[in-house]
Amino acid sequence: MKLLTTLVLLLLATLSFAQQDAIYSQYLFNPLIVNPAYSGLNNTFNGTIGYRTQWMGLEGQPQTLNATLHTSLVQNKAGAGLLVSTDRIGSLNTTEINATFAYKLRFEKQTFSFGMQAGVQNFNNSMKGINPFDPADDLFLTGERGTRINLGAGVALKSEKYFIGLSAPRLLPTTFKSGDQQFDLYNQHLYLMGAYVHYLNERIRLKPTVLLRGVKGAPASIDVGLNVNYNAIHTAGIFTRNFNTYGVLLQTLLKEQYRFGYVFEMPTGKSVGTQFSTHEVMLGIQLAAFSFHERSLSNF
Repeated sequence: MKLLTTLVLLLLATLSFAQQDAIYSQYLFNPLIVNPAYSGLNNTFNGTIGYRTQWMGLEGQPQTLNATLHTSLVQNKAGAGLLVSTDRIGSLNTTEINATFAYKLRFEKQTFSFGMQAGVQNFNNSMKGINPFDPADDLFLTGERGTRINLGAGVALKSEKYFIGLSAPRLLPTTFKSGDQQFDLYNQHLYLMGAYVHYLNERIRLKPTVLLRGVKGAPASIDVGLNVNYNAIHTAGIFTRNFNTYGVLLQTLLKEQYRFGYVFEMPTGKSVGTQFSTHEVMLGIQLAAFSFHERSLSNF
């Protein structure tokens, strides 16, 4: 526990806050998108692709596409992975590629993992489709583009009944200059994720979840959900984000290998209004690719 406390304090000490990252609703089924410590944590090979279109019908709506690969290595003592994502909001398009690595410490009933990621962010603001008040303004003539290095870190603790993760996937602030103006592409975000499994009987399990996000310049965000799982295969859940957006989550696992997930979200008048719904889909595969990989299904 001393190691976990030290790593948590280091993450908190290096954290400052800024613009919002892309939002995901199926974070519990692919924690690698926010925490590199999940690399190979379930002791299998995993591949996932996801797409999210937020606030459909709203001009310049956020759209996010991500793909991840990760696997357990070295007799399940380590893990490695790859994360690729592209996020578009209006004329702003950000593409990111990260390689991840994690080292695992296995105890009697728990596994602790420390992970890091490194990669590049490519930022492009083409200004296409924008009608500025002053078309001659230099800021809108050429747009902005650039590439920056990214480093991230995270820790995770898991057993068959619970999962806790703390991460800052982008530790380096990313700033761009345009003439006399300077703006932030990204600053550090802090994610605290937790989930617990309660067995009602041999087949039915309740899985409450929570995700906290912190970033300077915006209110703290919290997702709270409750999922019902049948036979570790089929899942249905409801959740809320800041109690101004509500959603339904459905997932199924086919042949114990192929995962399909869908999320429908409906904001309220406290957010952007009920006419702008959000949809998120996910396709995944889980395999025992190596002889030391686990064949049984894990709760996390």
